[in-house]
Amino acid sequence: MTFDRTLKIAPSILAADFANFGAECAAVEAQGADWVHVDVMDGHFVPNISFGPATCAAIRPHIKGIMDVHLMIAPVDAYIDAFAQAGADIITAHVEAGPHIHRTLQAIRASGARAGVAINPGTPAEAIAHVLDIADLVCVMTVNPGFGGQKFIDMTDKIRTLRAMIGDRPVHIEIDGGVDPTTARSVVAAGADVLVAGSAVFKGGSVTDPAPYGTNIKAIRDAALGTYA
Repeated sequence: MTFDRTLKIAPSILAADFANFGAECAAVEAQGADWVHVDVMDGHFVPNISFGPATCAAIRPHIKGIMDVHLMIAPVDAYIDAFAQAGADIITAHVEAGPHIHRTLQAIRASGARAGVAINPGTPAEAIAHVLDIADLVCVMTVNPGFGGQKFIDMTDKIRTLRAMIGDRPVHIEIDGGVDPTTARSVVAAGADVLVAGSAVFKGGSVTDPAPYGTNIKAIRDAALGTYA
């Protein structure tokens, strides 16, 4: 996986049809998705339960590109290898999920996956200052994690701070929560280069009518790049 800071749209399958995950992953990729984002929730760290390594392993053959796995779980370390073996290209853990985020990121890299660190809306950028050298991605939550479809929380100041902190390191800034054509421009202008979007991508479409996915992805991309009409 070669690093580049061009804009990437990463649809979250939390908003997809759970009965057709494989087909949904293939459909959004065919319609222009750059990555496929998998939100893993445990009912403990966040107030919801989604899916685990077995689901990731099942959908992996249907994803041609990057499978971006976001672990909203605590503890994290015991599950890293399982998600890596399930085919995760990127595994992201929350700085709030345990006391040893440096160790967690080391373990993710040792598993063969790229290492991401996520920060909740109430967590300052400075909380991850000392792990940027072993991170491949910083996920800025623009909602409180746990549910899809929430209202966007403005974190542009935090994104700007992180972008300055990252400097020339090959580290992505990913935005997760409430991303749509009305919010995409501000976060990209602040320094983000990966946009996770769930309901804003999957609304109006289905595996039998996937064209709206492409329309929705294009609308987000155009808005982010300042070309949205």
